[in-house]
Amino acid sequence: MIIKNCAHAGTLESSDVYIQINPIKKDIVEIELESSVKELYGEMIEELIISTLKEMNISKVHVQVQDKGAMDLVIKARLQAAVLRACDSTPNWKELS
Repeated sequence: MIIKNCAHAGTLESSDVYIQINPIKKDIVEIELESSVKELYGEMIEELIISTLKEMNISKVHVQVQDKGAMDLVIKARLQAAVLRACDSTPNWKELS
């Protein structure tokens, strides 16, 4: 899938995460993480984002994450939602788990 537009998902409420996706020209994944639990879980959050994007065959993307203590499954779901909104295409539902 190719990121075509800017998109976002989530909220800034406690135990949630706000994720914004932006297309970039470089063939890399850039992650900008703000989290209330960054010192404890920042590396794990970044690994989850990278692995989810790899599962979805996404590169050339800048991901802004504002985490308010969200669980992994919430982070993954919000990221998938933002990516699908940014791609403007019908998803392959088998890729999403």
